[in-house]
Amino acid sequence: MRLSFHGAARGVTGSCHLVECAGKRILVDCGLFQGGRDLTAANTTPFGFDPAAVDVLLLTHAHLDHCGRLPLLAKRGFRGEVVCTAATRDLAKLVLLDAAHLQEEEARWRNRKVSRRGGRRVEPLYTVLDALDSFDLFGRTARYGKSLSLAPGVQATFFDAGHILGSASILLELEEGRRRRTLLFSGDVGNSGRPLLRPPQVPAQAEVVVVETTYGDRCHRPLAPSVEELYQAISDTLARGGNAIIPTFALERAQELLFYLREGVQRGRLPAALQVFLDSPMAISATEIFRRHPECWGPQLAELMRRGIDPFHLPGLHFTRETRESMALNAIRGGAVILAGSGMCNGGRVLHHLKHNLWRAESSVIFVGFAARGTPARAIIDGADSIRLFGERIPVRARIHTINGFSAHADQAELLHWLSRPAPAKRIFLVHGEPEAMAALAARLSGKRVSMPRRGTSATL
Repeated sequence: MRLSFHGAARGVTGSCHLVECAGKRILVDCGLFQGGRDLTAANTTPFGFDPAAVDVLLLTHAHLDHCGRLPLLAKRGFRGEVVCTAATRDLAKLVLLDAAHLQEEEARWRNRKVSRRGGRRVEPLYTVLDALDSFDLFGRTARYGKSLSLAPGVQATFFDAGHILGSASILLELEEGRRRRTLLFSGDVGNSGRPLLRPPQVPAQAEVVVVETTYGDRCHRPLAPSVEELYQAISDTLARGGNAIIPTFALERAQELLFYLREGVQRGRLPAALQVFLDSPMAISATEIFRRHPECWGPQLAELMRRGIDPFHLPGLHFTRETRESMALNAIRGGAVILAGSGMCNGGRVLHHLKHNLWRAESSVIFVGFAARGTPARAIIDGADSIRLFGERIPVRARIHTINGFSAHADQAELLHWLSRPAPAKRIFLVHGEPEAMAALAARLSGKRVSMPRRGTSATL
């Protein structure tokens, strides 16, 4: 039995881990590397294993850094079965089609420059057709708490991770000869006490644990004051006559923000006529998918739905799917709350809204999620005087707000609580985190056998 690490190893993106047992190869996640140029370039390098030899791919959830290289895996020979929850399957198809479209657009843009200046043409990492082809590999649907036999000697059970709709931690029960091991992958762990989803679950015990460490070095601000800070930031922006730009992750964060904006209007904390624009076709579709999966709803969301209350609707909400509708928002000088992707500002429509608002002192940019190193969001948060957008240097004059209480990732306290339950954990592998976050969490796990693997390394179970 072997476990090897091929992404999110001493880094936050590109989750990809391979388990070999009883002659079978089980891949857990196959995510895209996101961030600076070096990270993005890693997507084109070999996986570190033969895709054609992989029997099963288990997806913990539909974020791009966990599922985003599936079409590439299939393009390079994978013909096995993809297993995930029903909600993850629906969201992953949405995410992968969007990613393929963006990569085709990026390749066309670069090739226009090549045609003018000379040089080598570039090809997209994968195309829309590649993404569509990979959908044929989706097989059985995992249900929370129900064991699935992947092969003789390999059982998988999905547990609600509370991170985004359909997210899961995955327990593998492995048997090879007389050896038996229980191996638990956390996926991305969510937070307790959120309105849309249930708190993260975990099996009673696991001998080996692979756990994310995104916020392993800090604790989040409590949710209630974070919501109030959001309301105050928006109110102050409206009073100055500017726009509030909120770079938004399309899955979960957009829906949670709509939930709290609706509550803010209902409670009188925000104006009844507040104009909110969800400028993200993916987030709009994800909101519709949310309504289709009651098996994932938390009690608060389920109760609202039972009473016929749409938790994501407020009177001044506008969905802008079309490009021309998005472009029209650039003419709005003030009074608008614009939610647009991507959350790290490394692509998508939010870049246009930053171009038109970042230089305006009356406007605000409100960050409510994680920003990886090398991304424009991280540069703005860290105090950059200007950032480069569409070939121009845009000064940062808008007010910058960073509200970390909305994070969909567990903080250090939640991670330690999550880790305290699988017992006895003979070995813990820390992944999906920056080195300092891993080191801080490792320091809190005294007495445990803790490893921080590098990409390409492996361990015998």
